[in-house]
Amino acid sequence: MRTVAVVLDIQTQALDTTYTYAVPDDMDGVQVGCAVLVEFGRRRAVGYVMAEEGDADSFLDEPADVPVSVPGRMCFVDDMRGEGAPREKKQELKAVLSVLSAPYFDEDGAALIEYIAHAYLAPLSSCVHLLTPAGRTPKVVKREDCWELQKPARRRKAKNADADAPLATDAELARRAHALETFELTEGQRRAFDTVRACVERGCGDVVLIDGVTGSGKTEVYLRAIRRSLELGRGAIVLVPEIALTPQTVSRFESRFGATVAVMHSRMTQAERFDQWEAVRRGERRVVVGARSALFCPMPSLGVIVIDEEHESTYKQESAPRYHARDVAAWMAKRHGAALVLGSATPSIETLCRCKADPSWHRVALPERANGKPMPEVRVIDMAREFGSGSRSMFARELVSDLHAALDAGRKAVLLLNQRGFASFVLCRDCGFVPECPTCSVSLTYHERGNMLACHHCGRRMPAPPACPACGSPYLKKFGAGTQRVEAELRNLLVDRPEVRIVRMDADTTATRDAHARLLDEFARPGAAVLLGTQMIAKGLDFDDVVLVGVIDADTQLRLPDFRSAERTFDLVEQVAGRAGRGAFEGRVLVQTYMPESCAIQAAAAYDRRRFLVDELPKRKLLGYPPYVRLVNILVWGDKVEEVREVAIGLSEQVEKTIRDVAGEDWTSLGAAPCAIDKLRGNHRWHILIKTPVDADIAAAIAPAIRGRRAHKRVNVACDVDPLSLL
Repeated sequence: MRTVAVVLDIQTQALDTTYTYAVPDDMDGVQVGCAVLVEFGRRRAVGYVMAEEGDADSFLDEPADVPVSVPGRMCFVDDMRGEGAPREKKQELKAVLSVLSAPYFDEDGAALIEYIAHAYLAPLSSCVHLLTPAGRTPKVVKREDCWELQKPARRRKAKNADADAPLATDAELARRAHALETFELTEGQRRAFDTVRACVERGCGDVVLIDGVTGSGKTEVYLRAIRRSLELGRGAIVLVPEIALTPQTVSRFESRFGATVAVMHSRMTQAERFDQWEAVRRGERRVVVGARSALFCPMPSLGVIVIDEEHESTYKQESAPRYHARDVAAWMAKRHGAALVLGSATPSIETLCRCKADPSWHRVALPERANGKPMPEVRVIDMAREFGSGSRSMFARELVSDLHAALDAGRKAVLLLNQRGFASFVLCRDCGFVPECPTCSVSLTYHERGNMLACHHCGRRMPAPPACPACGSPYLKKFGAGTQRVEAELRNLLVDRPEVRIVRMDADTTATRDAHARLLDEFARPGAAVLLGTQMIAKGLDFDDVVLVGVIDADTQLRLPDFRSAERTFDLVEQVAGRAGRGAFEGRVLVQTYMPESCAIQAAAAYDRRRFLVDELPKRKLLGYPPYVRLVNILVWGDKVEEVREVAIGLSEQVEKTIRDVAGEDWTSLGAAPCAIDKLRGNHRWHILIKTPVDADIAAAIAPAIRGRRAHKRVNVACDVDPLSLL
C-alpha cells in the first residue's frame, strides 16, 4: 500500500501543512494534483495530492522514535484530532476514501504551490486554489451536524461549429502567424526579437526586459516570440493588466493565432473560464492571454511567458496568497526552461536594478516609436498660477484652447483624472464636519448621479445629507473633482458642440459586462470625441486620431503617504502621454498640477527617466526602501481595536526576538503601529513593517514567529512579502 501527501482544503493556521494518507490497493486514479476525500478527525474533508511518497508498510514498521523523512504530518486511525500525535509501532494510517477529480496540476504545479507558500508565507490551501478552476472544485460543507460532499455540477460543453475540426499543430500555427507578419521590424525591434528568440531557444529561464517607449512596437516582438515558441512545439502565456479594458490588445493576438488563443479574466463567468482552462489543459489552446491569474493555467509545455506593462500594480495580489506575478513567472521560467519577457515604457525600479545585478536578466531598449513619429510634446501647467490670474475653471486656458482646436479638426482627445466620483469629499463650512465611512477610516466620495455618498474601499453607499449631520448647517461644500464633475464641466464647456461624443470610463461606467469594449467602440467611431477616465485609460489604447491628452490633476498619487508615490506619478504621466500622436497627426500633452516643481512630473514631461532616478534612488537608499532592501508587511486586523493592538504588539515582540536570534543586525523591525487607513470594512488594522537585505531568506526567519504563534479567534494575521503599498 502506497502513501500520498495531501493538503487539506481547510482554511486554518493550525492545519497549514501536508498530511500523509494511505492509498488502498484497489483504488485507481490517485495522482499528484487530484482532489481526494479523506477523513480528518471527526469530519470529512477535501484534500489535494501533493506527492506520492512510497510504501505505507515501510513507514509503519519503523520504530516510533525514528523520524520519518516525509513532508507534513502522519494521519493515523487513532489520531481523532488530526494533530499528528506521537505514534506507536504498527499503527494504521488513515486511508484515502475516494478520488474526486482528475489531476488539476502535476509535479511542476505542486512545486509551484510549495514555492509560493514558502516565498510569500502563504497558506498551502490558498496556494493550491491558484491552480484549480474557480467554482469547479469539490467542497465539503456542514449541514446541521453532518459534513456533506458537494461536487461541481456537470457542465454541458458549449456547441462549437469547429468542434469536430482537427486541431492545428504548433508548426501549422507558427506558419500561419509567420504568413501574417507583413512588415519588416525596425532595427530596435529586430534587436529585441533576436535577444528574446535566443533565450527561447536556449530554454534556460532567462529574462528579457523590453524597455520601449509607448508605440515602439513591443507587442509585435511578443507576437514573433510566441510564434518561435510554437515552432519549437511549446506554448505561451501572455499577461496584460486589466485584460477586460484592452480588447485591442486581445484582438491582435487572436488575429495572429486564431482559435488557438484562450482568453481568461475576471469578468468572464466561471463557466466560461472553465471552458478556456479545460481547452488549455487538453492542448487545444496553445496561447493564453489573460490577467494575473492566467499565469497558473495548465499549459502542457511552456516556452515563453510575456508580462506586458510589467510595472503595473495589478500584478501583485492583495489577498492570500499575496504573490507578485513577475517574480512567480521568473521562477516558473527557470523551472520549465522557458523565457520570460517583460515589457514596459516605464519599467519598475526593481526590474531595472535586477537587470544590472543578474546576468540572466537582459535589458533591450526601444527608444523610438516604430512608425518613426516623435513622442508628443508635454507641457506642465501650474494651476496655482492659473488661479492667481483669475481663472476658476478646472480646465486651464491652454487646455481649453487646444481641446477646441483638436475637435475643430475632427480629431480626438483623452482627459485623465485619477479619481472616481463627483467630488473628493463634502465639508460643512460652519463646523468642519466631513462625512466618513462608518466601517473605513476614509471620507466618503460624493457622486452626483443619485446624489449619493460612497466609500470606494468597502462599497457602502448612502444618500447625501441636505444639511450637516453634526450642526445642522445647510452650507455643505463639495471639494475636489471626480470624473462625474469633470464630465459635467466638460459638457458645459462643449454645450455648443452637440456632435462631439463624450465617453466616460471609470469603475462606475464599466461595472457591467462588456462595458469596456462598448465604450471604446463608441470612442473609436470616426469624428470628434473626448475620452474621459481614470488611470484605466492610461495604457493599452491605440487610436491614430488622438492628438491631445490632458491630465486634469497629476498630483493625486504625490499626496499619498507611500514611498512609491513619486514613481507611480512618473509612470502615469509618461504612460498617458503615449496615447497622443500615435498616428499621422502630431500629438500634444498638457499636465495640470499644483506641484509643478515635482521632479517626477518634470522628468516625465521631458521623458527623462535618468533625471527621475537620480532624484529618487538616493532618497530610497537613505530611508531604506526597495530596491536597496526588501520589505515584509505583517498585517493584523479584527473588529475590536483593543484585541488587534494586543495581538500586534505581542507579535511584534516575537518578530523582534526572532530577528535578533536568527536574522541578524541587517534586519530591522519598525514595530507595531496602526495602518495609514486604520479601519477598513469594519476591521481595525495594525501592521508591523520589517526591512531585510535583498538576498534574505525571509520565510526562514519570519515563518517561526508567524506560524508558531497562538491563533486568535477574532484577530487575523497575514504576511505581505514585497508589498507594493503600505496604506
